[in-house]
Amino acid sequence: MSEDEVSVTYQPLKEIVILQKTHFNSPDELARFASIISGGKPSGLYWAEGVLFLYFLLPSSTETAATALVEKGRAYWTMVGYAFMEKYKPVIETREKIIVPVVDMSSNSIIRKAAEWLKRQET
Repeated sequence: MSEDEVSVTYQPLKEIVILQKTHFNSPDELARFASIISGGKPSGLYWAEGVLFLYFLLPSSTETAATALVEKGRAYWTMVGYAFMEKYKPVIETREKIIVPVVDMSSNSIIRKAAEWLKRQET
């Protein structure tokens, strides 16, 4: 097969299953949590639709997750931590001087939908 014969297919997820969610009262609390769970190593947070969050994906190395992903377009987020932050900021700096970068994921329609769903959980 030559390079000219290679096809590219886009197949977005059809579903995200969130197994556990934790709402934090502020972006600072979420940034602290992100720093703690990463063992103090640099970590980042995602932002879209006024929601700051992080998630942990069930590894597709597990047979169940791989089958769900490939056959059903389903991804499992084992835990989501989130806080509301109306306007995007590229960095969160806590009072303890923990600095956590924030990635604006607004251009990703799947991440936007997840953020919109998280927003509705608190209304």
